[in-house]
Amino acid sequence: MKILWIDPVGTDGFDAVIGKILKGSAQPGTEVDVVSLPKGGPLHLEYHAYEGLVTSDITRLVYHLSTDYDGIVIGCFYDVGLREAREVSRNAVVTAPCQSSLVFASHLGNTFSVLVGRKKWIPRMEENIRMYGYAHRMASMRPLELGVYDFQADLKRTAEIMLEQGRRAVEEDNAEVLILGCTIEFGFHEKMQRELGVPVIDAVAAPFKLAEMLAASAELFHWYPSRKWGSEGPPEEEINSWGIFKEGPPIGNLLKHKDI
Repeated sequence: MKILWIDPVGTDGFDAVIGKILKGSAQPGTEVDVVSLPKGGPLHLEYHAYEGLVTSDITRLVYHLSTDYDGIVIGCFYDVGLREAREVSRNAVVTAPCQSSLVFASHLGNTFSVLVGRKKWIPRMEENIRMYGYAHRMASMRPLELGVYDFQADLKRTAEIMLEQGRRAVEEDNAEVLILGCTIEFGFHEKMQRELGVPVIDAVAAPFKLAEMLAASAELFHWYPSRKWGSEGPPEEEINSWGIFKEGPPIGNLLKHKDI
């Protein structure tokens, strides 16, 4: 089985560490590659304008690389480009952190809270949670007032803030499960679980493990992505006649499994 993780930004700053996390948690026989976008684009996706800029690159990546992989993960909790990518993924399953984390949380408790970086992020994430059908389970969204590049800058301070807001989400908001609402919040969930006594869903692990499970199910049961009605993809003859994917995949950095 082969899984591709897409870091949808124009920097490879987190490629190696995320690759090691994924490789370390992969099932035997699963190969993991990590790709990031070319330099010159956004270095984070905290703004919707930046999302718009990278959605095209994500779609082109998935169109060109989907035949090489059983599963593809888009590594941003906004689930940027998820619908677009799924239309052109052929038989590869495509997952993303928000929807995947909700799937796990819904099986582990009745309610959940999301620990988000900044208040700015909340409307977009709430919109996705409503669209996915989980709004009735959400106890709260707790902003940490940390940007993407703050999480790993001072690990002690980040851990203190996350534990404090996680504790308040459990004790004041009645959350039974916590979701870490950014992929760069990696490395904290195990300590939080020990201290708070509830499941803490890591936004890197959740979409990767869901992609693994779905890819294995496709192999066993032929449960491939539907191409009927709303899941219909653009016709190949139209794509070819318009030449809209004639450029190759927009790869800035590619880490292969053997090099991670």
